[in-house]
Amino acid sequence: MYQNLQQFKVPAGFRGKSAVVVQLWWLVQATLFRWSPQFMYGWRRFLLRCFGATVGKQVIIRPTVTVTYPWKVSIGNYSWIGDDVVLYSLGEIRIGSNSVVSQRSYLCTGSHDYQKQSFDIYAKPIVIADQVWLATDVFVAPGVTIDEGALVGSRSSVYQDLPAGMICLGSPAKPVKVREMT
Repeated sequence: MYQNLQQFKVPAGFRGKSAVVVQLWWLVQATLFRWSPQFMYGWRRFLLRCFGATVGKQVIIRPTVTVTYPWKVSIGNYSWIGDDVVLYSLGEIRIGSNSVVSQRSYLCTGSHDYQKQSFDIYAKPIVIADQVWLATDVFVAPGVTIDEGALVGSRSSVYQDLPAGMICLGSPAKPVKVREMT
């Protein structure tokens, strides 16, 4: 047997908060957060901070963003989080300052151990450094660091760390050239 889901258990403390707080956040996110008008960036920053997120100055977060556990998310000053972005924060997600996570991107900090029948769940942090741009529909896997100034092209999948100042493309994403500024 490859996996026996009857054996699966979420480890104690895995979510980082009680079930009540988790459910309250999901309720707030589905209503007050999601229903807020587009221009109410300050309101959404406030809601995330109320649930333990660290959110810098003038961060733009669209109302369609999904955050699993805000207490595991940190976003630096002046960063943008686009429409339909998923911050699947089973583990820590750190996004630096002046970084852009474009629409439909998915930052995934968790997965399952496919080699165990119990299908154990685990989480590894994702670090998006300062001045990074993740273009449309980028997938970032657990445990990845994308270094300062990197640009990841649309529909790329990132399964390993990417270096600073490079344009990276593909699935899996690989550096293809230096990101030159004029």
